[in-house]
Amino acid sequence: MAKKVLIYGGSGGIGSMTGRLLRERGYDLHLVGRDEGKLVQVAAELGATYTVGDVTDDSLFERVTQEAGDVLDGLVYAIGTINLRSFSRLGEHDFMKDFQVNAIGAARAIQAALPALKKSENASVVLYSSIAAIQGFALHASIGMAKAAVSGLTISLAAELAPKIRVNAIAPSLTQTPLGDKVASSEQMQAAIAGMHPLPRLGTPADIASLTAFLISEESSWITGQIFSVDGGRSTLRVKG
Repeated sequence: MAKKVLIYGGSGGIGSMTGRLLRERGYDLHLVGRDEGKLVQVAAELGATYTVGDVTDDSLFERVTQEAGDVLDGLVYAIGTINLRSFSRLGEHDFMKDFQVNAIGAARAIQAALPALKKSENASVVLYSSIAAIQGFALHASIGMAKAAVSGLTISLAAELAPKIRVNAIAPSLTQTPLGDKVASSEQMQAAIAGMHPLPRLGTPADIASLTAFLISEESSWITGQIFSVDGGRSTLRVKG
């Protein structure tokens, strides 16, 4: 029987690319997303089952549990926000939404899937933090706080769920996805941000998805509790000036 992976954000740039890589490796997939049209299209392409819904809806996680299957070998939570504004302009709604979508949604997704994950012989969970949780950037207070919570959730669950379930996270820099395009909407802006990286380009969905697929697979069976920076070196290196 093929191994099965649950992907939240399965119709998004990183989620769908991860799905394609895992499908090529023989995994069965269950996708979750709020855009029904895109989700149906990607699910048909990948031969996947799916659930339509929003992670801010408390009823979603129970429905996913019922529809994804009794045994899960992996869970990918590829849902996030990019809310950039000055600290003085951030309201409680901004903080709560970013925290709910990025951190609470991830926690709820794992809680709901836990019985199915525990039935696997080698289950793996992959979450997404951000370079903004590692390095300070202006206008990133809300998203930086929320993504730092994802990092904390990752290492806490990795300790609690070992040795049965591995939990890791990826912390990307700006990536060329529909969400990332809202930040770098012009070629000039994209070039400027790319130049801030020692490897001077923006990330691609494939950059993130390839590591995600590796962390889901048994090839990474001795890796847990790690936050992997996939950011062109930006979080640790300085561009020559």
